[in-house]
Amino acid sequence: MPLLNNNPTKTTAWKKLAAHFEEMSSFSLEKAFRENPNRKDDFSICMDDLTVDFSKNRIQQRTIDLLVDLANELQLQDAIEKYFCGDKINVTEERSVLHTALRSTSIEPIFVDNEDIKPLIKKTLRKMRVFSKKVISGDWKGYTGKKITDIVNIGIGGSDLGPDMVVEALQYYKNHLTTHFVSNIDGDHVSEILEKIDPETTMFVIVSKTFTTQETITNANTIKNWFLKSASQFDIAKHFVAVSTNLEAVDAFGIDSDNVFPMWNWVGGRFSLWSAVGLSISLSVGYTHYKALLDGAEKMDLHFKEAPFGQNIPVVLALLSIWYNNFYKAESEAILPYTQYLTKLAPYLQQAIMESNGKSVDRDGIPVAYQTGTIVWGSTGTNMQHAFMQLVHQGTKLIPADFIGYESSLHGLKDHHKKLMANYVAQMDALAFGKSKEQVHLELKSSGQIDQVARLMSFKVFEGNRPSNAILFKKLTPASLGELIAMYEHKIFAQGVLWNIFSYDQFGVELGKELAKKLLNDT
Repeated sequence: MPLLNNNPTKTTAWKKLAAHFEEMSSFSLEKAFRENPNRKDDFSICMDDLTVDFSKNRIQQRTIDLLVDLANELQLQDAIEKYFCGDKINVTEERSVLHTALRSTSIEPIFVDNEDIKPLIKKTLRKMRVFSKKVISGDWKGYTGKKITDIVNIGIGGSDLGPDMVVEALQYYKNHLTTHFVSNIDGDHVSEILEKIDPETTMFVIVSKTFTTQETITNANTIKNWFLKSASQFDIAKHFVAVSTNLEAVDAFGIDSDNVFPMWNWVGGRFSLWSAVGLSISLSVGYTHYKALLDGAEKMDLHFKEAPFGQNIPVVLALLSIWYNNFYKAESEAILPYTQYLTKLAPYLQQAIMESNGKSVDRDGIPVAYQTGTIVWGSTGTNMQHAFMQLVHQGTKLIPADFIGYESSLHGLKDHHKKLMANYVAQMDALAFGKSKEQVHLELKSSGQIDQVARLMSFKVFEGNRPSNAILFKKLTPASLGELIAMYEHKIFAQGVLWNIFSYDQFGVELGKELAKKLLNDT
């Protein structure tokens, strides 16, 4: 069954939220914390090694209650059940949305077009495990008998961003193989990669569902031609594998049928790293760590399915986002991980979030009269503190921010990590509580600049009252990374349901590509 069509702005809950928003015009985070010493505990959700503290938001308990009422009135629970059981909620493309099934360890079958997909998933995972082990161990040999030393992933969009982000995030867990990613059709990109590798010791993973994606196939053919300068057509089978559904095109390319891994139309590209699209991840960190990534994601899946909305991490994050987007008119959100390993998280989430919820018509195909989607951007702490945080602290725009932190570091440099986490906490405190005129006056007086008060006062005041979420894990592991990614996936889904849009098509990416093809044909 498809998702129900409900205009959120016509609901009783939305109207109550609009009235409540007016009541919140004088809300102060500083006052809220002063009056309630338990506010942090009251607005935190714990899930084993993860704590999400959303106390530094412009909310009261009534705000959360009304937002939960909105989720209930828009029948989010019904949508969640359809999401997990395989209903074709991607209506415009007549597809199920089942990336969650890729990491499910439940024995319960999931049917798509009357076929249980669980055996297909298990078979593919087994094939990935065997292949990864063979390459990593050195049992797989190249055409001159040498072991594989490098992996090159050739894809674009979800076939690149997800694997690239995860491989970067899990560098601490990497094995001896060096992993490269080619995506852009810019010839300089592929040329730079080819400068770094040896055809005798490199495995190429071509990821394209149709095996016709312009960027991917152009890059694949360029690499193939480069490879054939020193090898033969028969050697392609030892160095090229494909993740695709177009077996005919793969065969024509020269890839052995045993080296083809499947893709399914019930998995959207931007959510496909859990499938064979994640082969480069499995090769890079080993199948055991890749499976731990999947298990962490499943842990978040179960939480999302089962937790009541007021204590449901993805739901609460989605509701807060709607609170700011649709009532405060905040158009963007910052993603700020305090680990350099997550330097590619923001670009990954830009596709996942903006390609999913960047829609202007509702599920009836009618233009919406309210804002959908959020502009997502960010960088790693503390780098971004020396870059764009000036705008977040003292600019004219309200920018809710997710601060992602880890209680312990991986390499054990405790002094570094202590300073890192001091900044993590301090930035959120500064955003929430700011600096008053009285504090600035005292600061200038104490530093012997009392004569500068009149001149500097307005420049040094921080108004505060700027929202943030503290997302804190014990440690960056494959499992906790899986939880983090799945958390944002479910936030995306919940937002799409509440905005009454289809999150899983992406017609907006097609027009430019169609025009580019026309221009090429005309020249």
